Formats: sequence, C-alpha cells, structure tokens
Amino acid sequence: MKKSEILQFDHLVIGSGLAGLSTALNLASSGRSIAVVTKRKTDDCNTKCAQGGIACVTDDNDTFDEHVIDTLNAGAGLCNEKAVRVIVENGPAVLKELVERGVKFTTRGDLGYSDEQQSYDLGREGGHLKRRILHAGDITGAEVERALIEECKKYPNIKIFEYHFAIDLIVSKRIGLRGPNRCFGAYVLDINNDKVETFTACTTHIACGGAGKVYLYTSNPDVACGAGIAMGYRAGATISNMEFIQFHPTILHDATERSFLISEAVRGEGAILKYKDTKGNLVEFMHKYHPLKSLAPRDVVARAIDNEMKRTGNECVYLDITHKSEEELKQRFPNIFKKCLSIGVNMAHDPIPVVPAAHYVCGGIKTDVNGRTGIDGLYAAGESACTGLHGANRLASNSLLEALVIAKTSANDAEREFDRLKKIFPDNKIIPHWVSGNATNSDEIVILTHNWDEIRRFMWDYVGIYRTTKRLERAKARIKLIRKEIDKYYWDFLITGDLIELRNIATVAELIIDSSLERKESRGLHFNADYPSPDPDLETVDTNITRKL
Repeated sequence: MKKSEILQFDHLVIGSGLAGLSTALNLASSGRSIAVVTKRKTDDCNTKCAQGGIACVTDDNDTFDEHVIDTLNAGAGLCNEKAVRVIVENGPAVLKELVERGVKFTTRGDLGYSDEQQSYDLGREGGHLKRRILHAGDITGAEVERALIEECKKYPNIKIFEYHFAIDLIVSKRIGLRGPNRCFGAYVLDINNDKVETFTACTTHIACGGAGKVYLYTSNPDVACGAGIAMGYRAGATISNMEFIQFHPTILHDATERSFLISEAVRGEGAILKYKDTKGNLVEFMHKYHPLKSLAPRDVVARAIDNEMKRTGNECVYLDITHKSEEELKQRFPNIFKKCLSIGVNMAHDPIPVVPAAHYVCGGIKTDVNGRTGIDGLYAAGESACTGLHGANRLASNSLLEALVIAKTSANDAEREFDRLKKIFPDNKIIPHWVSGNATNSDEIVILTHNWDEIRRFMWDYVGIYRTTKRLERAKARIKLIRKEIDKYYWDFLITGDLIELRNIATVAELIIDSSLERKESRGLHFNADYPSPDPDLETVDTNITRKL
C-alpha cells in the first residue's frame, strides 16, 4: 500500500446523498474549500433510491401543527418535540431552495389537470392525515440527486472524491491530545490508487446514509453499510436508539428481485393489502390491525404482513390497486409500473406481490438540531444522525425533509464556529499519518464473505421485525465472536473496501443488538415478545451507547 498523504480542506463532507451534497452547497457560498468523499460514484446512494417524496406543509388546508402531530403519533412517544417542530417549520424554506437548485416536482398540470396548473401534486402516505408529499413522479430521490450534482459542479471550491472509502475519524482523544474530544478529519482509502490519504479539515460532516445492508433483505443499495454510525461510535460520539430499524412493508417479491421498493405512495393512492386464502381468493386484513387500515404507520403494517405470512404460510402478501386505470398508474408511478411489468405484473390488472425488508435506521449519531454531535468540529446529518425527529418510528417521507433542514442548520453552525475551530486546529505535523505496519495482502477473502453473510442472516432471523430476548442473546454471542475475528483480520491484513464495509456492518449490528437488549419494552419499530407492551416510564427515554476512549 502506498504512503499516506495529507490533503487539507476547510470542510470535509463524508457522503454524497441529499444530506452530504446539501451540506456542501450550503457551505460553498463562503468560498472556503470543501472536500466531499464518497465510496463509489457520486449518485450511488440511498437518496437516489427514494421514490415517495418529501413531506412538507405547502397547502393552505394543512398546518405545521398537524404535521407535528402526525410525526409525534408515528414516533410512539419517543420523538423530541422541539426537534420535530424545528424541522417541520423550516421545511418550506429549504424546499424553496431545493427548487431554486433545479429540482422539478410534479405539478397538477403535469398530470393533465386543467385547473391549478402550477400547484404541486401532493401525495399522501401512511401515518399522514393530509396530503403533503411533494414528489417527482415515483423517482423523487433520483431527481433530487441529479439536480444537486449539477449544482455542485458550479462551485469550483467543492471537490468530489469518488471511490474514496472513509475508514475512521481523526479525533484528539485517539491521537493523544488533551482536552475535550475534537475532530480533525478522517483517514480515507483511495480505492483506485490503493493508498490511504489523511483528509484534514476544521469541520467534518458525516452524511453517509443508512445501514440496510446489515440485514439479509433490504431496500437499500449495496453502499448502505452504516459507515457514518460506525465511525462516529469508534470516535467516541454517542449513538442513540439503534433498536428502531424500520422495515418497509412493501418490497417487490420476485425470485430474482428482493430489493425494489414499492413506494408507500401506492397505498396513499388507494392500494389495499391482501393475503391469498387456501382457495386463491385475495382477502383484506389490515382492518384487524389499525383504524387506518392499509395506510397505518409502517411499523404496524410491517408486523401485520409478517404475521399474516407466518399465519398463512404464504411467501408474500399483495398490494391491490387494480381499481385504477393503466393510464393513471403509468402516469403516477412510471418507474414502478415498468418494474412490475418486467416480472409479468400489470398493476392495473394484477395484484403486486410484496414482502417487508430492512429500510431505514431511526437511530444514529446523537445530534441537536444544528447537527452537533458532542465532538467539537464534528457534525452529522441524514440517516447517519439521530436528531429526535423520528422517535420510535419514522413517519413516511420525513427523512428527506430532515436531511435538508439539518444540512442547512449544521452548515450555518459550522460557519459560525469556523474561526474558533481554525484557531485551535493543530499543526498537520501533530496529526499522524496512516501506518500500515506489518500488515500484508490477504489470501483469505473467504473470511470476509463468510462473516458478511453470517451477520446479515442472523440479524434477519434474530433481530428483525419480531424479536425475543433469547434470539437477541444468540445474536450477541455470535457478533462478539465475529467482531474478534474481524478485528484480528483488520490489523493483520491491508485495508480493502470490503474489509471496511464488513467492519462497519459488524459494529452497527452490535449496536442494534445491544440497544435492543437494553430496551425492555415494545415501542414503535422495536417489538420484543417478552415485553409486548410499552413501558410508560420509558416514554421519551433514549437508548444511548458511548464508547470510552
């Protein structure tokens, strides 16, 4: 492996989704230098996969209070109400900026309505009592990512480093400096040139996205390995509420496809969940579980589907939207319609086979509404962060809203703090280069693939939608052994992208397991059959884990 280099910037952003690129753009107007590191292509991220849209109050018939109430209800008593209100009330302003940056949301005129040509077509999703979801067809995330990448190209002070894997944060407590813990950047593996570079910066912003690849079945892309949460934990940041993993209820079920998401907006437009009985008839079932039926919050829907599949022995359930015309469905859901058609399902005539899969992490690095992590100079935004917005269960389409708002508030805070942080920034001579020591190239790649597969399998089986204390203890025993193997491998062999990802998913898996064991109740997304009811004493009480350095 080649010798480490030091690359110095004013700001370092780790991640290139909505949270990362928005942070970079919000910082860019100062003219200061900004590095964005991303482990594959810039648009290879969770944002690009988002279908539904962005929840925001834009209609005169809607109010901030109603959006706040819907969020709190979905969050099952664990939301930080102050954070919820700040994020909801800042929504219209950041949405306006997003439109100014070139994002084109679907309007009523786009759908052929002669009245109100320019007004947005607002969707409705589970848990929302009003239509407030701005969308770009059914590829909202891809449209947002496209526009932000184009906007970043306009700023010469933003430099994007593709195929750069962040390994670990550089913090004062880990390099022997006294005083409060401070962040000075990160060690980053340049995949194409096979070398570890030392990126230093006055502020570092974690925006690495989610951790769906910790589970066997997920809607997330391959890059979603929980890197930001794992790095934050290893650096001494507090990690909150990792037991709350949202399983999206409706992932397309097909022999060759187990990651394509059927947007909640399909249910918002009237699709009904049904199971197939022994005679082959489709039967509704959600009325047994929640007053909102198929539009119930995601945790309720995912558990209901899981229960119906186990009760009937069926491999899937079905989404039935055949009451809509083919023309309407092609117009509203062009991408989903095309994908379903590719496996022989015409949404206008056939019910869509669906199953749940890991989708969204409601926990993460604990931050305030300015993205501060408790480590001086380190910020977090997007799915890597836990602001308190989501509580025990994310309300549909609130995640992109949160990413936008916190990207803005954290960038503003970083600008306010920049001069102070620059004054106390150490000379680069104090920051150690990456050292490979006696590590060699490995000829045992099978260890990586085996451990990767084993973690994802037992997380699905033992730490999934339905949990018990015994299952969690089994998972804990396995992850302790695997972590030891990975740690030994990490120090014996040279760093690779696969090793970085395996190390991160193992760290995140253990955080999920430990958090789940600590919460002795069922609340929101966390269901433990040994403690099937919420504990009133645990309302608004976070599960916090901090590594001692």
